[in-house]
Amino acid sequence: MDHTSYTDEYLRGILLETKSIAIVGASDDPARPSYEVLQFLLKRGYAMSAINPKLAGQTLIGAPVYGSLAEASQPIGIVDVFRNNAAVPGVIDEVLALPQRPAVVWMQLGVRDDEAAQRAEAAGIKVVMDRCPKIEILRLLD
Repeated sequence: MDHTSYTDEYLRGILLETKSIAIVGASDDPARPSYEVLQFLLKRGYAMSAINPKLAGQTLIGAPVYGSLAEASQPIGIVDVFRNNAAVPGVIDEVLALPQRPAVVWMQLGVRDDEAAQRAEAAGIKVVMDRCPKIEILRLLD
């Protein structure tokens, strides 16, 4: 798939079909974009999991925090990656090791790894890169 652009239908379909999202790289700092996006998605009714090994066992804005994707107690529809490009291959490794794989790996604004995206897609996982679900929800669903 060409990841330089996405159709509105592709993004809208992902956002409407998915009910649970895990944010990898979630922060407890309200000034950080990952905190703002977590808060927004919770208010929109998504079941949220926050992934951050340093905060594991805590709760962020009502979402449980886990040390890894494998520790999440609920099925994950989208893995939203709030990490830098260098961390993406490791996140994809973790996604591919899950017994119940998510339908989508979503990489935040500025986050892109074409090779990792190809590995995820080869496993049947949809990929979105360099986009923010909050921005896309406001643009496509409101």
